Amino acid sequence: MTVKLLFILSALALTLSPQKAAADAALIILDQRLLPFELGPGHPANSPTRPGNAPHAAWNSGANTANGTSVWQNRPTNPANENRLILTAHGDVLGYYAPNAGGVLNLFDVNGRRVAYRPARGTKSLFSTSGQWCGTVDNPRGGGMVLAMTPECARLFAGHGG
Repeated sequence: MTVKLLFILSALALTLSPQKAAADAALIILDQRLLPFELGPGHPANSPTRPGNAPHAAWNSGANTANGTSVWQNRPTNPANENRLILTAHGDVLGYYAPNAGGVLNLFDVNGRRVAYRPARGTKSLFSTSGQWCGTVDNPRGGGMVLAMTPECARLFAGHGG
């Protein structure tokens, strides 16, 4: 089942336009019940209660300036973020992503509000800024990135949800 899911994620990444495939991220909605155990929140490495995944861990914390929009790297006006867009299957822009110096992958909405992150080590899981498990991320061989998120977390990009 893992191979099948990764194949689907890779195929979705290739649906992005050729000039965008190398950097932009496709966001798909996932049904958490269909994920293999090793990608879901029940796996110890992906658990929201794992110290390295917690929103208060030093590198994950919203209080860490490396995760805020006061840093040029994370601002929506930074031209580099135009090449790191988070897109729907229809090509709509939901936001952008930016890695911090510690290796955390931050996800921002179009206004620069941080909505989720992937810790630097030990997991491919995504977490909301409140620590809720949100989904998983994959970097297919063809380039780009695919974010598979729960409906609740995907709504965070529109300012809805918790």
